[in-house]
Amino acid sequence: MIKVFDYRIVIGVLSILLSACQTSDFVRIQKAESKHHDSRNNVSIYCTGAEVCEFSRLNSITLVDENTHRIHKDALKTGYFKLSNQDPKNRSVYLTIPANQYELVISFYPISQQHAEVFHVIHRFKANQQYTFKMYRKRSENSGSLLNVSAPSPLCVDLLQEKRTIRRFCRPYNAETGLSEYIEQKI
Repeated sequence: MIKVFDYRIVIGVLSILLSACQTSDFVRIQKAESKHHDSRNNVSIYCTGAEVCEFSRLNSITLVDENTHRIHKDALKTGYFKLSNQDPKNRSVYLTIPANQYELVISFYPISQQHAEVFHVIHRFKANQQYTFKMYRKRSENSGSLLNVSAPSPLCVDLLQEKRTIRRFCRPYNAETGLSEYIEQKI
């Protein structure tokens, strides 16, 4: 009974510390937002569709540390991070960057924080536009052998400009290796 009680205390303390880290990141973003003013030629970039998604890197700038999942201090100085809403229970982070061509790396966590699906894309972002990277599993009605039907559905990422899908990338399952890469699909 005492051991069970001790575990509950440890789990409670760890969850409080984790939420404190997230809260401190939100406070750091709010302070950085007050120092930087939006440019008229900026682009807003969101990510959705997974339990958690993080903007890992923009060109050579590390945005979020992959080990701690905290926003890198140098990335805060750029003023790229913004908070999407003011509800403290449902806050999410998005990027506001100058319009240009970038290599963007996004870590999607579709199931849990233990396994990341890392997505790399090079794209020219147009001024005064909103972009969303949306991850989903492409479900299809497979028929045929049990082996064909049992393979996992491809994991896909759509790039939406405003509300229109402009690019689609899917990663089919490779039965031999279990690994594959995202391949751009024709829309």
